[in-house]
Amino acid sequence: MQISLSGKWVLITGASSGFGAAAARAFAAQGAKLLLGARRLDRLETIAAEVGQPGAGQVLDVTSTASVEAFARWARAKSSLVDVLINNAGGALGLDPVAGGKDEDWERMLQTNVLGLLRVTRAVLPMMMNNPGSSILNIGSIAGHTAYEGGAVYCAAKAGERKITQSLRLELNGTGIRVGSLDPGLAETEFSLVRFQGDAAKAGKVYEGINPLTAEDIAEALIWMATRPAHVNIDEMLIKPTDQAAITKVFRRTK
Repeated sequence: MQISLSGKWVLITGASSGFGAAAARAFAAQGAKLLLGARRLDRLETIAAEVGQPGAGQVLDVTSTASVEAFARWARAKSSLVDVLINNAGGALGLDPVAGGKDEDWERMLQTNVLGLLRVTRAVLPMMMNNPGSSILNIGSIAGHTAYEGGAVYCAAKAGERKITQSLRLELNGTGIRVGSLDPGLAETEFSLVRFQGDAAKAGKVYEGINPLTAEDIAEALIWMATRPAHVNIDEMLIKPTDQAAITKVFRRTK
């Protein structure tokens, strides 16, 4: 037996593209009511209109406490309760080794993946208390499990996401709030395009010769996690494409 999402309030950060946008479409298709946040309001408005929920998007910059608090006020004006919180905002910048790393890249990755996750969760938690069966679903990464060259800060950030998730699971034990992490491997979204600052050729090589995960695959997994019976908590799900056996063990087809 699964929980129905019809009429449930689902808040998604980083909802203007990739996993967040796919999740918005998937949850809306299940009858959920959306609260969407991202920096690109025009894209949010397009997605909200597409799923028949105009006005479901609001500007959100998770690197700013003031922005997060303003977003939370907007969300509270829509609903007193949040049934599912999806902390999706994040991403990677660059593949520089530590010796050649840039402060601005490091700071941005830690701000979005770690501090942003904390800020949003802190702001939204009051809307989830006294609501057993609600879910906090954090988007992690295989990078939070295994390090790779050039990924020191991103791996550290996603390892931080795992530890935050695990701490929340302990802190919220007894409230009925479920807490879990969904950790994807190679998935083709804007992720690599952002990492390589818009260099489409570099981004394309990441997925060359493989069948990567799609944003829709991740959205489907999020739906499954959120609809388990209230007594079931999916603590962690690691999901990889079949072509990726490990973070650096990837089968690539040649032409």
